[in-house]
Amino acid sequence: MRIAQITPGSGGGFYCENCLRDKEAVRQLRAMGHDALMVPLYLPPLGWEPDGAAGAPIFYGGINVYLQQKWRLFRRTPRWLDRVFDSPPLLALAGRMAGAVRPEGLGQTTLSMLRGEHGRQRKELDRLVEWLARSEKPDVVILSNVLLIGLARRIRESLGAAVVCLLQDEDEFLDALREPYRSEAWDTVARRAADVDRFVAVSDYYKAVMVERLDVSEDRIDVVRVGIAAEEYSPADAPPDPPVIGFLSRIYPPKGLDILIEALAKLKSDPRLRDCRCRAAGGWTAADKPYLRKIRKRLDELGLTNDVELLPDLAEERRKEFLRSLSVLSVPARRSEASGRYVLEALAAGVPVVQPQTGVFPELLAATRGGTLCRPEDPDSVAAALRQLLLDPPGPQAVGKRGREAVIEKFHVRGMAEGLLAACSKAAAGR
Repeated sequence: MRIAQITPGSGGGFYCENCLRDKEAVRQLRAMGHDALMVPLYLPPLGWEPDGAAGAPIFYGGINVYLQQKWRLFRRTPRWLDRVFDSPPLLALAGRMAGAVRPEGLGQTTLSMLRGEHGRQRKELDRLVEWLARSEKPDVVILSNVLLIGLARRIRESLGAAVVCLLQDEDEFLDALREPYRSEAWDTVARRAADVDRFVAVSDYYKAVMVERLDVSEDRIDVVRVGIAAEEYSPADAPPDPPVIGFLSRIYPPKGLDILIEALAKLKSDPRLRDCRCRAAGGWTAADKPYLRKIRKRLDELGLTNDVELLPDLAEERRKEFLRSLSVLSVPARRSEASGRYVLEALAAGVPVVQPQTGVFPELLAATRGGTLCRPEDPDSVAAALRQLLLDPPGPQAVGKRGREAVIEKFHVRGMAEGLLAACSKAAAGR
């Protein structure tokens, strides 16, 4: 099967679960003998490398999208000028600044993109469809998230390809838009849902959310859980001493690093754990720097500056080394999340987790038995769960080992690829 996976790039800089999922899915589909290609949008996705001279260029370059949104002139400029703004040095600069604009300020651009052939970036859509028709001729096009649903109608009409749309945490972005854009965006997404052949959610929890938000029937949404190449992770030979609490995700308010720091202060009041430390990795954007300053100020107030290490986003091998340095991982997210990939990565490395009793986390821990749930946004509950894992039998290593075995069995990347293929086959048969 010929599959084109369209993935928006973050430009790097922070832990992007969607980018990692799409990259691994394409890699596994190729290993299974399918003709799969990642097609990047906006900026280079985390970990993306062009597939040689014939690889996909970056479409909807972030600078062109902005210019076409703001000024009518740029909606009619020749392609040679667009290429200037799509040049790697300029996109690299845009990538460094990408996080400076928060979702609440992107209402008009979001609506324009969702409107597809009726939006201000129509010539970008024309270019993408023409390239797919000339170079790839895919049987199925996979959209990385529902924010790309504006592409679906033209792709189906012009290419005759089936369209599969993945669903993972789009509600966080759309709900952050200011009104009236928030309501208009959700209405547009619901109307455009008819342009998609099948949807694929990453968890039972998120399927239920999007059945309601998209107003679609349950039988149009398959559940394909995120998978990772668990065999590429390995547990540490011995637990760190003193214990190390880990955090792996983008460092910004929804992920709750500040909650974890308050829990750490409470944990260190126990004489048995007074030497425990915290390592936080995952990176941040320009928009997250005020939050980072608040974190550092609070660490100083609590006297924890020397006990907490704040790390940038880590490349794949360094991320695996980071996980091996931990006793337990906790990301006390404020929002109900759809995927929680970092939970799977930690468990694959034999590191148990403490997570809020919201969103996908009850599903993951019921399936893996690799950690403990706590009350959301409650540092006392986080601290109590961490203390229990670190001090009570059977201990973190035994719980992590159990979780690792479950991830290898139930959350392998091959299973994810097979699930995606099944959804693609249903979509193609429907076409």
